[in-house]
Amino acid sequence: MASFHFFLLVLVATARVLGADAELSTNFYSCSCPKLLPIVNNGVAKAIQKEARIGASLLRLHFHDCFVNGCDASILLDDTNNFIGEQTAAANNRSARGFNVIDGIKANLEKQCPGVVSCADVLALAARDSVVQLGGPSWEVGLGRRDSTTASRGTANNTIPGPFLSLSGLITNFANQGLSVTDLVALSGAHTIGLAQCKNFRAHIYNDSNIDASYAKFLKSKCPRSGNDDLNEPLDRQTPIHFDNLYFKNLMDKKVLLHSDQQLFNGGSTDNLVKKYATDRAAFFKDFAKGMVKLSNIKPLTGSKGQIRINCGKVN
Repeated sequence: MASFHFFLLVLVATARVLGADAELSTNFYSCSCPKLLPIVNNGVAKAIQKEARIGASLLRLHFHDCFVNGCDASILLDDTNNFIGEQTAAANNRSARGFNVIDGIKANLEKQCPGVVSCADVLALAARDSVVQLGGPSWEVGLGRRDSTTASRGTANNTIPGPFLSLSGLITNFANQGLSVTDLVALSGAHTIGLAQCKNFRAHIYNDSNIDASYAKFLKSKCPRSGNDDLNEPLDRQTPIHFDNLYFKNLMDKKVLLHSDQQLFNGGSTDNLVKKYATDRAAFFKDFAKGMVKLSNIKPLTGSKGQIRINCGKVN
């Protein structure tokens, strides 16, 4: 019987290594890198202690990574003389940040368990730990992703949802990734933390009518019709570094920065979900966690696909 159990273990281990479509597992590194979770969590905690804003940046990195050919750490690949990656795509250029935090965590993991943990898994864990550190919900992170050997600025420009989309455009964009309308609204609640650039909310404050007049006036004093493109304003002015449900209350008060955000509460099919999350933080946290699990499972590379990058910024 013991030899039969050993045979089964060998089969499972072989399937994990060779299976191109292997499922992610929360205990994927339990033997190969048992200190993974505290190493990532400590790295995130220290980074947030130094600059609370970085939590939103790490969550955004994971989101933008997963929307471009799946959660494969392609966003982390630096440009080279003969390669243009995703970091200069419209949604990332001069705004994607947190690369140094991921690099630092990865370097510590390489000392502990060299060549074992993928950058894609580090991103997924760092996103979860950032939300928890800032007061938000936790969720189980499936592991076992591998890293891509390529990236696509063109795909990033076409698939990462932009700040000017309509509600129907947002629903279609998320549906293309296998995400539901509930996922769309819940995951948009990530905008309870972080900042947005003037160039991304200028059209909303000058051209749209569905914005609180006093709020628009205040923003216009910071963001002129031209210039100050990279000026940052908090997506949630009240608690910009605390993960809560005020974003949804702000939607109902028409006090959000982005045109695409206000589309979620503008007389359309998502109004009721916004109302629900505005009054029920627990429901928002529950659906956000469910949405993040789905997001983190978008087309991961597993088995023999991709590689485990030693340096997250370049292919081995």
